[in-house]
Amino acid sequence: MIAKVLVNTPDLSYEEWLKYRTKGIGGSDCAAIAGMNPWKSPISTYRDKIGEGEPIPDNERMRIGRDLEDYVATRFEEATGLKTRRRNAILYHPEHEFMLANVDRLVVGTDEGLECKTTGSYSKKEWEEGIPQHYELQCHHYMAVTGYKAWWIACLIGNEQFVCKKIDRDEDIIDYLTTIEKNFWENHVLKREMPAPDGSDDSGEIIKMMYPRAVPESSIDLEESFIKSLERRDEIAGLIKKLEVEKKEIEQKIQLEMGENEKATVGERLITWKSVESSRIDSKRFKKDHPDLYAQYTNKNEYRRFKVK
Repeated sequence: MIAKVLVNTPDLSYEEWLKYRTKGIGGSDCAAIAGMNPWKSPISTYRDKIGEGEPIPDNERMRIGRDLEDYVATRFEEATGLKTRRRNAILYHPEHEFMLANVDRLVVGTDEGLECKTTGSYSKKEWEEGIPQHYELQCHHYMAVTGYKAWWIACLIGNEQFVCKKIDRDEDIIDYLTTIEKNFWENHVLKREMPAPDGSDDSGEIIKMMYPRAVPESSIDLEESFIKSLERRDEIAGLIKKLEVEKKEIEQKIQLEMGENEKATVGERLITWKSVESSRIDSKRFKKDHPDLYAQYTNKNEYRRFKVK
């Protein structure tokens, strides 16, 4: 173990733990920085580290994950014959002090650790295909901080299936993570320079939150470099339109073959074309016949519409 202790955690409150997370980059942050986290972007990670991120309220899903951690660790011990112990501390790399680790378990008598996960049944296929990339990066981050040679990951899937897999240390991945985390910490967090957006929904939501309203009639001149960006956007929009037409053409050919049939099979693929009934309120008619009630039950939502001409 090469890591040093930043703070012991047994008596640390959730709010204090969140504050310590701003002092560096943790295992759950590295995949976002690498652009491989399906839920979080580099922008929101940056805002968390400078103290401007939205607070994360402790919720039932998070509590379930904590409560089931002991169960997952016990199942791991039963499946492998290995013993584990807690390391109740936030650790940091002795050379790169911004690299933090709050590990779930260490494997007794080895240079190995254990990450415990719980997930829903919807993730079953993903886990059958291998370890999700963002979790594999998280484990390599822990190996970088601790100096350990391997990390296990164990997951309870939908309260119906248990899997555990071993990840051996890969120096190329360790070097990659160290490089991008160092760059992120020194050139973005310390300099307070927000990273570029990555096209994710999370980045879009952060930008909308930062600039929720437009100043009427205000205008700026963008740099000429955006001319090529807009040309590329137009090119992509054209490709999307062509692909959408091709997609609909394929669907229409299948629909002609299906006729009145609700289901069709092609190899192992199942296609359904079901009759669905829906009821909708005629809002225009309701507004005309009952204007007072319409006004009473109408919510006004303000948002910004982005257009390019």
